[in-house]
Amino acid sequence: MKIITAEKFMASDERSSIQTEDGKLDQTVLEILKEVRKNGDNVLSYYTEKFDGVKLDDFIVSEQEFIEARQLVNTEFITSIKQAKENITTFHQAQTEQSWFMNQRPGIVLGQKVTPLENVGVYIPGGKAAYPSSVLMNVIPAKLAGVENIQIVTPPLEDGKINPHVLVAAEEAGVDKIYKIGGAQAIAALAYGTETVGKVAKIVGPGNAYVARAKKWVFGDVAIDMIAGPSEICVVADETATPKFVAADLLSQAEHDESASAICVTTSADLADKITAEIERQTAILERKEIIQQSLDQNGKIIIADDVMNAIEVVNEIAPEHLELMIENPTEKLPYIKNAGAIFIGNYSPEPLGDYFAGPNHTLPTSGTARFASPLGVYDFVKKSSIISYSQKALLESAEQIKTLANTEGLTAHANAIEIRKDDPDA
Repeated sequence: MKIITAEKFMASDERSSIQTEDGKLDQTVLEILKEVRKNGDNVLSYYTEKFDGVKLDDFIVSEQEFIEARQLVNTEFITSIKQAKENITTFHQAQTEQSWFMNQRPGIVLGQKVTPLENVGVYIPGGKAAYPSSVLMNVIPAKLAGVENIQIVTPPLEDGKINPHVLVAAEEAGVDKIYKIGGAQAIAALAYGTETVGKVAKIVGPGNAYVARAKKWVFGDVAIDMIAGPSEICVVADETATPKFVAADLLSQAEHDESASAICVTTSADLADKITAEIERQTAILERKEIIQQSLDQNGKIIIADDVMNAIEVVNEIAPEHLELMIENPTEKLPYIKNAGAIFIGNYSPEPLGDYFAGPNHTLPTSGTARFASPLGVYDFVKKSSIISYSQKALLESAEQIKTLANTEGLTAHANAIEIRKDDPDA
């Protein structure tokens, strides 16, 4: 891993992790979106055979496939997924909101009506990897928000089936409609609907570059959660940190893919050397060491900061997806952390704890978007309507002030809508 000073890092373009646009990728995605919107199921079948190598007679996962999935997973997985579901549910229940009303003055009622989205689509990556945890993280908040129709899309395996762990997680989360469709074509199907796939109001869930770009292009026709980039971790470590813990947590993100970003900001040059040695030792015995090595070579960094506050300055500039604080008295520094998707405190709160089990959502802002974005939550699956109710008397008491503001803006019809009520014989 490259070792640089905080001063050099802050002065360079290396601090930006936002990915560059790819014109060829966009061209391919836009063509897929256009074809699915025009030709529906027929073109979904074509793309599924072309990209996934599978010819399907039916996109929908059958009840029998759910039953078979239960028989294919072990009891340890089912126990673990049930406990994770409980933890995630407990955390997200605290995010639920209710409609509210207030009587500002006699004759005036104001408020906010909270309404769940009617239809939501969840994209779950497929292929060689399986992500049952992403099923729970995306579906449970939607369920708690009150969304009635939740559809999952995920690429089929070579045998035309879906990974059994994903199916069991979906069943545990309360979803019974899953489509064997992946890629940009799945996003198009959710956004515009086909003969088989129902159109949704919002699309959530992670995916590859094609999925991310498709979500960007359908935004406006439907809502999306975010445009996710490669996974990121930033560990702030001082002399009290354990080098093997820091190294292990950096590697846990580097193994995602070659574009993943693993950064350590430390106040100790000696610790930086120990972490580097641990990374080399641990990488050599990990299964995905080739991916890890490429990730570290391209995006891995150890940044030497002058002190902890200087380290936090670097963190706020990076705005990482995952931030670990392995420093003395970490909770005292929380008020100074402005930009981070999720914050893990202490030596025994590693990032995988948040990925799978603790309860907070693991769908987090990436590529620096933690400067303005939040983790996925119940709030992402509701919409809010303002409520305004004035009595006749209350309106007339405010009429002249409203007319003044309307006339100032040159909107005389607005003013007239107030004035005309003054002539109401019941006023």
